[in-house]
Amino acid sequence: MNAHRAQLISLARPVYFSLLASVAAGIINTVWVSRLGGPAVAAVAVATNTENVLLGVALVFASGTTVLVAHARGAQDPGAVRAAVRGGWALCAVVTPVVAGCGYLLREPLARLVLGGEGPALPLAVGYFAISLPGITVFYAQNLVDGILKGAGDTRTPMRLALLANGLILALDPLLIHRYGVRGAAVSTVLCRCAALGVGLLALRRNALLRGAAAVRPAEATGAALRRTLSTGLPMSADFTVRQGGALVLVAIVARLGVTAVAAYSIAYKVMYVATMAFYAVRQAASIHTAHTRGADRRASSRSAGAGSGGERRAIGRQAVVVSGTVGLLASALLCVLAPWVMRAFGAGPEVAHQGVLFLRCVGPYLLLMACFIALGGVFEGSGGAPVLLRVTLLGTAVQLPLAYALSGLGLPGICLALALAMVVQCAALLPGVRRQEDARDSLVRVA
Repeated sequence: MNAHRAQLISLARPVYFSLLASVAAGIINTVWVSRLGGPAVAAVAVATNTENVLLGVALVFASGTTVLVAHARGAQDPGAVRAAVRGGWALCAVVTPVVAGCGYLLREPLARLVLGGEGPALPLAVGYFAISLPGITVFYAQNLVDGILKGAGDTRTPMRLALLANGLILALDPLLIHRYGVRGAAVSTVLCRCAALGVGLLALRRNALLRGAAAVRPAEATGAALRRTLSTGLPMSADFTVRQGGALVLVAIVARLGVTAVAAYSIAYKVMYVATMAFYAVRQAASIHTAHTRGADRRASSRSAGAGSGGERRAIGRQAVVVSGTVGLLASALLCVLAPWVMRAFGAGPEVAHQGVLFLRCVGPYLLLMACFIALGGVFEGSGGAPVLLRVTLLGTAVQLPLAYALSGLGLPGICLALALAMVVQCAALLPGVRRQEDARDSLVRVA
């Protein structure tokens, strides 16, 4: 097996299982809350969607730190490793109180905004927010710990932490929800994340790379490291936020087709998570591996004129596309064949099942293109090209939403066609960026 491919799979596998564990825990959490009635489900759904949006803020310091630590690790520069870690914690300390404090103070207006006014779900959502928004402090710290460990080349420990947190949530949820209702679900989540955070902090202290870096002088001041983390992570955060926003608008467009279409689309999209989480796992692996390789290339070029080139990055990109594309192709084929059984497993009625099957059988081309685009995006993130990726994502969203609106008259197959055409545009826009970055990289190496 190709060395880059083997490394990508080794890094991506634990990331995939940690992402999948979070999705599974969210679904099972909803099942327990559903016993409290529809308003409770709506309240928790609103809180969960809000947290997904706030995750985009966490990516500023978590993903930025991952890339910078991986780059410093490749360069074998412990001072840069320490600076990257300090910059991540400093940025987290600046951002977290603002989000947690403002979120808590504005919890009722936020709940009204998302729920659209009064209703039985409103006080439940406000009660959940009263616990979950201050608890975002733990969530952000946990994301940063994961980001540092991933940058250090350890994706297995974050997977174990995710399994620990979500396993504890599944154990505590029925007890606390039974006793305290919707607030119990929030308390369960925060407490279990606290336990995982404590274990994660111990893992940081035991990591050999980080322990060695802690004994040397940082390569730059904390303020400069904070700014570097911000500039590295901000485009990644914005990319995630644009995608989340586009997905929400797309649901509103699907809603024009009626309740049956929305139900079918929602179920089908949850099923697709099994595949799309794999694409994002490969993306994280490609980002980590590219940043590490980039650091190693710079170290080599400083020792020998002409050493290092864009060839390694091209090779990583090809292998990331191969791995993710293979998963996308396999997922498309399985969804096409198993769609009726999948919809039946979710208990969908005949009309919902019919539309869901139609969507899953039409979505294959989009899934395959998405697999390649998402994986290649990791190479951009790891090599400092995240701003290029953000511009392409903005372009894709600007194309996707009007197309979806125009083609919605064809039903869910029209939505699938819009998704696929927009992804074609994004892939076509990304390829020139690959070539330009490689030409610039090779020029810098020749100068060095």
